[in-house]
Amino acid sequence: MKTPATTKPGLHPRNRHRNRYDFAALQQSCPALTAFIKAGPHGDSTVDFADPLAVKALNQALLAHFYGVLQWDIPEGFLCPPVPGRADYIHHLADLLAEGNEGKVPTQASVLDVGVGANCIYPLIGQHEYGWRFTGSEIDADALRSATMIIDANPGLSRMIRLRRQKTPNAIFPGIIHKNETFDATLCNPPFHDSQEAARSGSERKRRNLGQHEKGALNFGGHEHELWCEGGEVAFVSQMINESKAFGRQVMWFTSLVSRGENLPAIYRVLQEAGVEKVVKKEMAQGQKQSRFIAWSFMNDAQRARWAATRFK
Repeated sequence: MKTPATTKPGLHPRNRHRNRYDFAALQQSCPALTAFIKAGPHGDSTVDFADPLAVKALNQALLAHFYGVLQWDIPEGFLCPPVPGRADYIHHLADLLAEGNEGKVPTQASVLDVGVGANCIYPLIGQHEYGWRFTGSEIDADALRSATMIIDANPGLSRMIRLRRQKTPNAIFPGIIHKNETFDATLCNPPFHDSQEAARSGSERKRRNLGQHEKGALNFGGHEHELWCEGGEVAFVSQMINESKAFGRQVMWFTSLVSRGENLPAIYRVLQEAGVEKVVKKEMAQGQKQSRFIAWSFMNDAQRARWAATRFK
């Protein structure tokens, strides 16, 4: 019988989730997880990843055990993110910021999370791991309310994380980045699908892959605005690139996940047309799943070095 690997291949070296889950320790940090523990195919402990309540309980345990977030919940139907993959984005972003700071990850960074979501996951991980301050933007009032509740329920987070409502439905940066305000980086997990039907099909495919065959609501995998926009990932990232031109002296690095590698050529064309000075691609992997984020800057190497020397020392 093949035994499961003790480490998860591909994750960043600083990722706290490179080893298999220690369910005994996680249950100590979050007793509610106990109700969802079951025996895996090799006799080890696991949870049913097709059960949204089990996945949410696992997230609660991971956030409590590794990141000191003792109170975390999201309303039914909102995206429940995989914590290890979200942590990987934060760690690779830290490496990008370190490249311009003599190899040292800055502890004074200010980061904008575009679409912070009901789960507030990137700020929760980033402030704990590196002491960064976050601004989270969000278009959905219910998601913003949920993120606010998480911040308010955990002492100390309100000093590290602030939230802003995007009041213009078709805007990303305008109205969020204020005049004379600066950020060392932005990050974003853009909508993946290009239509409601594609999002629904994707959710059904996810169910089948997890062994959950009955048809259900789209919210198995997130609210519609979290999953799709017209034109999909390429359109959203392209809009972000075009909007970023107006803020090229206020932000050192703009970044975004790109879930499909075949979308990169179209995105690179938009970056070239926008006249960016520098483009970086950071590859990420979790087991068999491949992902990456792209980063672009309107500052040249010397300008970014001066920025880092001023802000990170």
